[in-house]
Amino acid sequence: MKRTIHVTAREPQYIVNTDVTFAQVSDWFGHMTRDLKLDIVYPEQGDRKSPCIIWICGGAWRQMRTSAHLAYLCGLARRGFAAASVEYRTSNETTFPGQLEDIKAAIRYLRAHAGQYGIDTERFGVMGESAGAHLAALAACTGELPEYEKGQYLEYPSSVQAACCWYLPADLSGLISRTPKERQAATPEALLIGTNPAQDKERACAASPCSLVTAQTPPFLLLHGTEDQTVPFSQSEQMYDALMLAGVDAELVAIDGAQHAGIEFFQREVWDIIREFFKKKLK
Repeated sequence: MKRTIHVTAREPQYIVNTDVTFAQVSDWFGHMTRDLKLDIVYPEQGDRKSPCIIWICGGAWRQMRTSAHLAYLCGLARRGFAAASVEYRTSNETTFPGQLEDIKAAIRYLRAHAGQYGIDTERFGVMGESAGAHLAALAACTGELPEYEKGQYLEYPSSVQAACCWYLPADLSGLISRTPKERQAATPEALLIGTNPAQDKERACAASPCSLVTAQTPPFLLLHGTEDQTVPFSQSEQMYDALMLAGVDAELVAIDGAQHAGIEFFQREVWDIIREFFKKKLK
């Protein structure tokens, strides 16, 4: 059978570009370097520019994969966003603030290459889960503080205009207090900052998003399961309270019965909330 059809081009072409090097960092005890990579999904739509959402994978700061949730980022691209999943060094490679420096380097890189990816440089959001939510919140709360700006493209800002955090570890000292003293030195949060947060409150505070909220902090959407046994729901409540005290636009969505990284977070109604949040705040 032969047939001819007429197709009207109503939608853009969607591009997936993986393993894009955005920075180089020291490796193997300072003797070598290695690349940091990102995956990006974006619509090609001529002169029209898209807001960009940075995704940060979780994994207790010990493991992460940029491709883990690429399917969901494609869904964001089909709604008009550019979505980039960015790599950061894990806690066995560097202690805090190295991870935050990596996220900020990725944001600066994407602003520097906004023309290539059709990105609107004035509309950046950041989103992450668990350890990734912690880094997302820190990126949002630190704006353009110079102490976290390391590497290339320093002429571009690393600030973002909105943040969405899933099951956020907001207060490292409070989080570690749930762990028996004899095990605290081996916890993910202790490995992250290189010391026991219960004993070094100053360093723990510097790495805790709820301690860094100011009136200039951008809008936040917090998502957390009420039955989370890994990062208690109270952690997001604490962040919400800090945002409210500073007069920041914030919403806390409690997902009834959901546990840490539960399947509930990947349901359509939750992603609808996320998309509407970014659509509104990055308009």
